[in-house]
Amino acid sequence: MTDTPQPLGGAVDPQLLEILVCPVTKQPLRYDQERGELVSEAAGLAYPVRDGIPIMLPDQARKLD
Repeated sequence: MTDTPQPLGGAVDPQLLEILVCPVTKQPLRYDQERGELVSEAAGLAYPVRDGIPIMLPDQARKLD
């Protein structure tokens, strides 16, 4: 058994990533596996992923620098 590091927010289903869009801009999201976030470049927001579940609430998102 190998100990492969898990993404920070947990693994996200690839099929789910294909259909999710930013709730603010309706634009596609980029999954940042290292930080465990779904990033909306258009909105300048990063939505957290907790236990493999994307939290798609703008008030829970981190503003990008």
